Amino acid sequence: MGVNDNQERRRYKRLPIELKLEIDEIFKQDNVIVSNIGTSISVYDISRSGIGFVSEANLPIGYYFRGNIQFGNGDFFRVVIQIVRLGEAEGNLKAYGAEFVGLAPFLADKVDHYERSLKSN
Repeated sequence: MGVNDNQERRRYKRLPIELKLEIDEIFKQDNVIVSNIGTSISVYDISRSGIGFVSEANLPIGYYFRGNIQFGNGDFFRVVIQIVRLGEAEGNLKAYGAEFVGLAPFLADKVDHYERSLKSN
């Protein structure tokens, strides 16, 4: 299975984006909370269903965190994100895949608006 096979299984197109998010706490649905994480992540792509990001931190798969996604065009939304994948990246960085949880369609539409703004530039 090649890289293209993986791309074709995705429900939504991944768009390049550069933004930083701070994670102070992660949690699980059974009220397990890990506070004082104090780490930053660098988001490198986004789709209607989630984000890809890198971090030096060891973040557990299956945990959630809250984030504020801000686009360069002024659009933004607050979201709960679940970490679903972990891979290797350059140096001491780890690559993560994460899905938006319970994102309302009108907020997911902001990703489409962001894609249109990329095409018009």
